[in-house]
This record gives sequence, structure tokens and C-alpha cells, in this order.
Amino acid sequence: MSKKVAVIMGSDSDFPIVKDAVKELKAYGVPFEVHVMSAHRTPELASEFAAKAKENGFGVIICAAGMAAHLAGVIAGHTTLPVIGIPIKSTFDGLDALLATVQMPSGIPVATVAVNGAKNAAILAIQMLALSDDTLADKLAEAKQKMIDGVKEKDAKMQQMVAELD
Repeated sequence: MSKKVAVIMGSDSDFPIVKDAVKELKAYGVPFEVHVMSAHRTPELASEFAAKAKENGFGVIICAAGMAAHLAGVIAGHTTLPVIGIPIKSTFDGLDALLATVQMPSGIPVATVAVNGAKNAAILAIQMLALSDDTLADKLAEAKQKMIDGVKEKDAKMQQMVAELD
């Protein structure tokens, strides 16, 4: 695999949520880096990271932030790479972070997952990389099949429980 995923969070307090993305990237064998940088406290650092991300071997950037949640937008404004935002629940049940992440101006898209949806952010990043990586594509297909098999198994058990009712 040639491309890495950057996982950036606005604060280290976001890590309990973000670790689900890290675990998923590890499970798929996707190389990644994790960093803390802020759109507000370290804007130069964030914009420099984004501007150099492609030349530094990244293929996708995941950004997690709560409250004002401008991190993904700042990063997206400084790169041509796909950016995925994870709104972190902190105030207003995360609605403020969700709206700040998803409501981007034309030309600066940020793919946004659910509030605290770190695992899906990683899977979306993996799907993006899998467009040019057949090994990852195969791993994704296997994971989907396992989900299908799991649901079918649960359905079979449910049918048995219903049949046994008086």
C-alpha cells in the first residue's frame, strides 16, 4: 500500500472517539499517522500539514473536532485530497459540530460521518483508497460478506424463536 491516512483531531480529548478509526485502519493494514492540531490554536500548523499532505504520501485525511469544528474545513481548504470530518459530541449533542463540519462552501467539500462516527470515517477512507488498491477492495468485500452472514444468522435464530412461541 502506498498511500497513508492522516487522522487529525482538534484536541487529545477527542481520542476516546477517534481510537475507533485508528483500530479500523490497523485492522485493514492501512498505514496512518495520528496528530493533534487545531484550526484555532494552531492554524498555521494545520494549513501547512494539509498543503504538504499529498507530497508526504497521504491519500485521505480524517479530521475530528467538536463544538465549532472548523478543523476539517481548514484542512480541506488547503489540500486537494479527500477530507472526512468526524463531528465530536461535546455540546448540543454534537449538532453544532455536525453543522460546522457538513455546511461547507462550494468547492471545499468535506465528507461527513455521523456524530462520533469514527469507525465509519475509517471505512470511508479505506473505500477511497481501495479504488486503486485491489487488496483493500478484497478486504472490504470480505467484511461486507461477514456482515451479511451475521444478519442472516440472526434472522435464522429469530425465525426459530418465533416458531417456538405459543
